[in-house]
Amino acid sequence: MKGYIHSTESFGTVDGPGVRYVVFFQGCPIRCSYCHNPDTWEFGKGKEVTAQELMKEYDSYKEFLKSGGITATGGEPLAQPEFLAELFSLAKSKGVHTCLDTAASVYNPENHDAIDNVLKYTDLVMLDIKHIDSAEHKKLTGIGNENILAFAEHLCELGIPVWIRHVVVPNITDDHDELFALGEFISGLKNLKALDVLPYHDMAKKKYEQLGLEYPLGDTPPLPNEKAVEAKNIIMDGIRSGLRKEKA
Repeated sequence: MKGYIHSTESFGTVDGPGVRYVVFFQGCPIRCSYCHNPDTWEFGKGKEVTAQELMKEYDSYKEFLKSGGITATGGEPLAQPEFLAELFSLAKSKGVHTCLDTAASVYNPENHDAIDNVLKYTDLVMLDIKHIDSAEHKKLTGIGNENILAFAEHLCELGIPVWIRHVVVPNITDDHDELFALGEFISGLKNLKALDVLPYHDMAKKKYEQLGLEYPLGDTPPLPNEKAVEAKNIIMDGIRSGLRKEKA
């Protein structure tokens, strides 16, 4: 089986625990306003490879990756579930830790057998929840968030560890009540292992220019780090609130 990837990175340090071999999958069905990889959007492009070829490349770096493993990111890795399942299956047969970085935009609560076949070889999921309000999520990405939240709950049911990621964009994803609501939702995820609250940056602007694309967020300024810390504190307050309600 062959899949389409954009590129690989041999020394990823922000893509899961430890030092990772990172595979950027080609193709994504959504259009996040702050996406920093617009060159991974189109399907059927990129480099055509086999899972065996990727594992061979991993093996050439494995001495540096003992504390980490393999991360599939994108693009959207779950848009190529059969290929991803083969890659993760090969990794697990070698004792390699597997991490899936996803926005879960292709998850369907009524038909998820192919994705479940990926998850049985997945040690950790890094899940992007871009907005807790579905209407605002649609403005930001092109789709609502119902299936994404359902995916988070499905991971909880399966007991697969999850890291939640949330990017704080000025005047878009920094509303106090919505951050608090996000925290209350996260409080129900008993498989939660970490929460990453990331400040928005505009470093992808030049890439959009090179690709002849208009940058969706225009002149939206980068978010200062201290504002991301404030946002995380609000989310944590929401988590604590949710846990109190559960105990009541």
